[in-house]
Amino acid sequence: MDTMRDRFASVVTRLLDEDPRVAVVLAEVTADRFTEAFRRHPDRAVNVGIREQLLVGAASGMALAGLRPVVHTFASFLVERPFEQVKLDLGHQDAGAVLVSAGASFDWPTGGHTHMAPGDVALLDTLDGWTVHVPGHPDEAETLLRHAVAAGDDKVYVRLSLQSSAEGRPVDGQRFLTVREGRSGVVVAVGPMLDAVLAATEGLDVTVLYATTVRPFDADALRRATASAGTDVVLVEPYLAGTSTAAANDALADVPHRVLGLGVGRAELRRYGQFEEHLAAHGLDARSLRERITLFTAGAVPAGV
Repeated sequence: MDTMRDRFASVVTRLLDEDPRVAVVLAEVTADRFTEAFRRHPDRAVNVGIREQLLVGAASGMALAGLRPVVHTFASFLVERPFEQVKLDLGHQDAGAVLVSAGASFDWPTGGHTHMAPGDVALLDTLDGWTVHVPGHPDEAETLLRHAVAAGDDKVYVRLSLQSSAEGRPVDGQRFLTVREGRSGVVVAVGPMLDAVLAATEGLDVTVLYATTVRPFDADALRRATASAGTDVVLVEPYLAGTSTAAANDALADVPHRVLGLGVGRAELRRYGQFEEHLAAHGLDARSLRERITLFTAGAVPAGV
């Protein structure tokens, strides 16, 4: 199976051929997969080199000139390093763009902390008007990329990951999907965390919602689910733990409720290790999730929360 990043390159290359408004701006990362695009569309396929502030600034200029730029590099170099340009060149100027990241929270552990970005979605939450898609499968990535490019002049972030579910779901770029129904709590699995959540909750009497578009947050879906499953809510996110707890609290502000935010912890893990070891260290493997979800839905607060 191809990766989300593979699918991104093929989809955006096709979009360049299909839509004269689409442009792609790269900073070396994944440039080798756009060789044909550079040849066929030298005016709309640009590699600025390892200059991430310029990456976003150039995209802003393209947007203001009427193009729909798709901007790509590792998440830490796309959201964190050029954050001032994201805030001002795109946000302040109302310039729409599609930011597409690779690397996620720790896809490449040997790259070290410079190539990890568990705080990317939380950082974008400080800005107004961003749509955030977090696909869990290459098929979903293609669907959400096409939604993002077609979204007029909106500001959209698409967070790609090497971690992938076994199968894609019929996502629509707006709503959470109900994957399993129960009566003793609601678990919201975000993007690539779905398979681990389904394994962790096997046999548990909980509703599982699947979220691939996390901003705007689907408050209506959460409210509907809690009406029958109760108002104990667990959020399982593949980035900084607690990123969406405020959104969930706002959705349930008029009813008594509890929210547990699970995700990547704040403590920096300074050993490279393997991707799976990072998941386990942050309690995001199926065994750890089952223990924490079971304790919480039984009325306790898991240790470390």
